[in-house]
Amino acid sequence: MFELVLLGGFVGFLSGFFGIGGGTILVPLLLFYGFDMKTSIGISVVQMVFSSIYGSYLNLKQGTLDVKMVLTIGAGGFIGALFSGMIVANVDAKVLQAVFLAFTVFALLRLFFKVKEHRSQKTLNPVILFIIGFFLGMFSVSIGVGGSLLLVPILVGFLHVKMKNATSAGLFFVVFSSISGFISQSLHEVIDFHSGLIIGAASLFGVYFGVMIKHSTSEHLQRNLLVLFYVGVVSYLTYRTFFLIG
Repeated sequence: MFELVLLGGFVGFLSGFFGIGGGTILVPLLLFYGFDMKTSIGISVVQMVFSSIYGSYLNLKQGTLDVKMVLTIGAGGFIGALFSGMIVANVDAKVLQAVFLAFTVFALLRLFFKVKEHRSQKTLNPVILFIIGFFLGMFSVSIGVGGSLLLVPILVGFLHVKMKNATSAGLFFVVFSSISGFISQSLHEVIDFHSGLIIGAASLFGVYFGVMIKHSTSEHLQRNLLVLFYVGVVSYLTYRTFFLIG
């Protein structure tokens, strides 16, 4: 239990410090720690429920969360993530691991491309927003991430939402997708509740200290450290997916 508390605190700290979702941090660490891929995904979903609700509460207090804008996408994400339990239960662990690796490579490459911000926000048909949320929820939660990393570029690049509001909206989307994923994966019995609850609760304390230190660290250093972290994760997952036998 003590080791799980330390792991949760560490994941929360990195998540708060780098400003990214816990799934891209937690799943590789759990794999390294000895958990299998499907169990890692389930634990990550539990942790995301904790961190997304807490983070969205903080964003709401700071006035950067537009709840109304996210509701339609979030509803789609909730419905889509209901299929995650079936996907995790029936898809081979190696395939899920390879998809997660591709997602992490995308996360790394995205650090080198800046999405252009626009002055005026656009509106899209609610049906289109729902469909976007549906596929984001189904895909992302099935590999143990919340979907904010994919949603933020869509909000900024296509809907012209300000970056600060887009990141808040992305985290709020994770509330919908992670709760739905938790329900779905619980029904398919692919969640380690004991480990997930301990790591999720401990991560909240880590997030607090990570955010505090983040404000006293330069963006340049923060970005370079994040690049190094993702390079390490991609290297480890590549070795584990394609070269590790068994």
